[in-house]
Amino acid sequence: MKVLGLDVGTHTIGVAISDAFGWTAQGLETIKRAKEDEEQDFSRLDEIIRNKDVSTIVVGLPKNMNGTIGPSGELCQAFAEKLKERTNLKVELWDERLTTVAAEKMLVSADVSRKKRKKVIDKMAAVMILQGYLDRNPKSNL
Repeated sequence: MKVLGLDVGTHTIGVAISDAFGWTAQGLETIKRAKEDEEQDFSRLDEIIRNKDVSTIVVGLPKNMNGTIGPSGELCQAFAEKLKERTNLKVELWDERLTTVAAEKMLVSADVSRKKRKKVIDKMAAVMILQGYLDRNPKSNL
């Protein structure tokens, strides 16, 4: 069984998946969100969950630097709750402060062009969210 990591935004969802042992996170894809049809987003995630044998889902929770939750965080909380109801899987929220910034720095240091960074930044952020979760929760993930 694997763990799925999600970086949920208003325009895209970065998706990462763990290996079967729950040790490492790999980027899977970036889902372009359907503006008026959230069902398309959930249908794609349902397909990934089925095909990848997912047992746990980790959704990044963007908090303000002072620890409070703003509008983006509320969006992620609502999304996580819908996922939990829809899938009946364990869904956890994970503090994702600065993961997108860290992913951006990593890609810049790897000399990835701005155009290519834009295509993979959300997937990279999902990898960082999931890897943080896996590192903090060894073996209890599966």
